[in-house]
Formats: sequence, structure tokens, C-alpha cells
Amino acid sequence: MGWRYPLSDIDFGKDEEREVLKVIRSKWLSTGPVTEKFENDFAEYLGGGYATAVSSGTAALHLATICLDLKEGDEVILPSLTFVATANSIVYTGAKPVFADIVGLDDLNISPQEIEKKITKRTKAILVMHFGGYPCDMEAIMSIARKHRLYVVEDAAHAPGAEYKGKKCGAIGDLGCFSFFSNKNLVTGEGGLVFTRNKNFAEKVRMMRSHGMKSLSWDKYRGRLSSYDIEQLGYNYRTTEIQSALGSVQLKKLGRNNMKRERLVRVYLKEFQRVEGIFLPFLKPKGSPSYHLFPLLLADHIDREKVMENLKMFGIQTSVHYPPVHLFSFYQKRFGYRVGMLPKTEEISRREITLPLHPLMSVKDVKWIAEKVKGVIYACMQA
Repeated sequence: MGWRYPLSDIDFGKDEEREVLKVIRSKWLSTGPVTEKFENDFAEYLGGGYATAVSSGTAALHLATICLDLKEGDEVILPSLTFVATANSIVYTGAKPVFADIVGLDDLNISPQEIEKKITKRTKAILVMHFGGYPCDMEAIMSIARKHRLYVVEDAAHAPGAEYKGKKCGAIGDLGCFSFFSNKNLVTGEGGLVFTRNKNFAEKVRMMRSHGMKSLSWDKYRGRLSSYDIEQLGYNYRTTEIQSALGSVQLKKLGRNNMKRERLVRVYLKEFQRVEGIFLPFLKPKGSPSYHLFPLLLADHIDREKVMENLKMFGIQTSVHYPPVHLFSFYQKRFGYRVGMLPKTEEISRREITLPLHPLMSVKDVKWIAEKVKGVIYACMQA
């Protein structure tokens, strides 16, 4: 169906069209100079380091976990309240994902205290996800990592532009992973990026992105080499020049669009203050969010499915972020996870509902949506 108010929308315009057309006319579509420029610009945006553009956020996570030299029997601590790709990236390496609970109703990010409880002699890394673009408590997490000599990987898929104590999310840990999927704050359709300040990690990511080669087809095209060598087993996780052209324009818009998101969130918060049946998380965020999502928590006695169905009749798209990864069939069968292991995560997963939020919305749109949400919730409470 066509939504009157979709959960997300894309801010594409003439600048994106112009840059994509340049790529098409150049007749070079695979990873090349446009990608290199995007990588350099993104690295500079994050404060300096090494950025490698890849085919997806999932590819970024996979390459990041490969850098850690994980093996069977190793463990990585992560949240369950995330998209499954976060956990899958660990399983791909043969290591075990160890899920830690979130902070609570006020903060849907992974809890530093719960992380510390999960550390064993097999723990090799912590993989955090900045839920909805709201920064995790990175000071506490980095302190734990240093204490136990663990790597930290940031899943910053929701958090391009978010900051924690003056540092960009995705540039605080050892490796940062970004997604540029169509619903993200920075959109290239499909696409992702790995950021690090570790030169060895950066070189490994670049090789693994392209079959284990240090060179690219672009180098051959320019006559820089006539042959190539495979230095290790790699993958085809390359991005395209079209995606990078979109990314370069989107990066210039990111700050402005995140500010638009913030203004809309402030309107939502004002509309939902002291509304019976609604709880608002992240009222006191740690740092400056990127406002990727606007999550609400419904009271336990409210039928979430009924709320979502009724909002659908008004053309308002909603979603749930997220079904807990540890309760997916695969993870229960493979690792023995069960209901009750992460009580806070499981409670949030039952109660959370995500409302539309994107930079093409207006304040008027937000107020209209909020009125419909309040009306639907009130009706459900009376039923």
C-alpha cells in the first residue's frame, strides 16, 4: 500500500541526479575515484583515519569482525535489541555472540554493567549498537574494554553524525561500521563503510573487500599494473561509483538533515508529554543523537498490534525495533538462548513502537500523526 506517512523517506534532489549522471557518463561504475573521494571525505568528517566503502552495512560488520581474528570458541558481547546483521557478523567468523541486556526503559542501549557481567576468559570484543542514533555510554564501555584488553566495534548504522563527548559515533572504538541503506540518515540505496584509525585494520579491510587483493580493477584500467596477487581469502564487498556519488552529496546534507530530525523529535516529545499509556525513552540522551528513529513504549496492557493496525488505516506506517535477536529460532537452536534471559530487552521488544521520522516531514505532519496516535491509544485503552 502507499503510505500517507511512511516510516522513512529519502531526501534526493538535483545534486544527487547531477553526480550520478556524471558517473554514468564516465562509463566507470565499479569502485574508483568517486569512491575514493567519498571515503576521504567521510574519514575527514569523522576526525581523520581510514574509511573503506563497502556494499552494505552487513559487509562492514563482517569485515570488522574478521579484523579481530576471531575463531571458534571466542566470544563477543553485544546487544540483542538490534538488527540481526549485528549478531550474524560474529557467527560468520565462528565465534559466539553473547548477548547482554540493555540499560532499561530510559535508555535502550546495551548496559555497561551487563557487559561486565558477561566477560569470560573467552571474550575477545564488545560490539555496541547506538540504538536509534542515541549514543551508548562509550566512556564506561571503553573503560571496561581497556580493563579487560578487549576490542570495541561500533555498529553505527543508526548514528552517522551522532556525537559522544565531542567524538563522532563510529570513531570511538577500534572499528566503526555504517549502513547507507534506503531508510538510513545517509542514503545510497545499499552500501556501508568501515572506519578505523588502525592502519593494519584498514589495509586488511581493503584487501578483504576485493577478494584479498591490494589492487582494484580501477588500477588496471589506468595502466598501473598488468597482473595481481591474492594475498588472503577475501570477498566481493565492493561498492559502486553510483553509490559513492550519492554518498558524497548525502554527506554534505547530513548535518542539516539531522538537525531537521531533531526539531521533529522535539515536537513529538512535546505532543506526548504526560500522555497516559505512553513512555518516552531517551529523554536524557548521552551526547548528541542523530535521531534516526523515534521510539515509543506502550503500557503493557495496550494491544500494540491493534494500535499499529488502527494507525495503518490513517496511512501512518509504524514498525517495531526490534524483535530480540536471541529469541530468533536460529539463535535458540544454535546457542540455546531462551525467553527470560534478557528481561529488559524482552520487555522493550513487547512494548516498543516506532513512528515516522525523516527530514522531508514537517512540524504539521508530526502534530497530525501525534494526534492520531493519542486518539488510537485512548480508544485501545477504553476497549
